[in-house]
Amino acid sequence: MVGGGPAGLSAALFTAKNGLDTTVFDTDGTWMHKAHLFNYLGIESKDGTEFVENAREQVAGFGADLHGGTEITEVKTHEDHFHAIAEEDSYAGDYLILATGAKRGLAEDLGCAFDGDVVDVDVTMETSVADAYATGAMVREEEWQAIISAGDGAAAALNVLSKEKGEHFHDFDTPADAE
Repeated sequence: MVGGGPAGLSAALFTAKNGLDTTVFDTDGTWMHKAHLFNYLGIESKDGTEFVENAREQVAGFGADLHGGTEITEVKTHEDHFHAIAEEDSYAGDYLILATGAKRGLAEDLGCAFDGDVVDVDVTMETSVADAYATGAMVREEEWQAIISAGDGAAAALNVLSKEKGEHFHDFDTPADAE
């Protein structure tokens, strides 16, 4: 995942929770630091920074590798992998989920199709580049809400999980799972 706001952390939650190696690169530039949540289902009132910190803890608790303060400056495809490049380091992955808010440069550099000013995705958040996903404000002109972005991240992650498992995948927990 490139991006550590609601979309990237939501995607990371689903993939890490379901056993995929998950790495999140985050510069901590999320708009959530300027937000206060009153309109997020299940949250009566929460500071945006507190929300992000709680989400990071939850995602890390499921085993995701969080790279805070790491800016991905370039993404490339090489054979059947993606390479995310940060300064002198390169990280490889089978899937790429872009969750960089309104910053669409990485998607453009990767060759993703655009619809006007936004990245063009299908219902699963997959871009025109196979196994590359774009979420949140990257794919929406004006609907920049944390809860919408989190849903986009979840949709991307569930599609990745479906591809990995070879069948449509549902992440549906029951009370017994909490025991």
